[in-house]
Amino acid sequence: MVIEVRAATEFDDVKTMLGPKRPEANVCWCLSYRISSKDNMVLRGQERGQLMEHLCRQEPAPGVLAYEGDEVVGWAAVHPRADTSFARNRKIPYVDDVDVWSVWCIRVRPGHRGKGISHHLLTGAVEFARGQGAPAIEGYPVDNQGQKVDLTMAYVGTRKLFERAGFIKAADTDSVLNGFPRVLMRLDLR
Repeated sequence: MVIEVRAATEFDDVKTMLGPKRPEANVCWCLSYRISSKDNMVLRGQERGQLMEHLCRQEPAPGVLAYEGDEVVGWAAVHPRADTSFARNRKIPYVDDVDVWSVWCIRVRPGHRGKGISHHLLTGAVEFARGQGAPAIEGYPVDNQGQKVDLTMAYVGTRKLFERAGFIKAADTDSVLNGFPRVLMRLDLR
């Protein structure tokens, strides 16, 4: 299995990964951390997909996609922290004043899980941020200590996933997801 990770500029592929079965449904579209809480509450149904389509045409792209051949099999959201709701999040601390990038969502399509695609996505997100000149990248995974994480909450990743990609724990957070504490994991790209 060869996995290729590239910038999320193809909206149809992003839609495959994040879009709802019913166009009017109010799914996340991976916007809940990307935009302000106020904007997140106001956007409904198809407006959410339209915003993501707009983001796919901007530089930098809103994330990366993983492909197995021509089939899209994964998504990771990655962007400068300053342009996300993490910039104002009181539960996720700042480590320093570096213009860090954040990776906050890693998603693998059903039928493709358990094949290491999340590792490819995280590596691809790191390389994407590095290519955009990011001095560092961080994520906020759960520290589940090997315990099972509910699939609906697994999108943030696990500490072990980030450690395998070379990230180190930089700080504790006040955030808890699915009963597990989240930690701030950091990778210097300089």
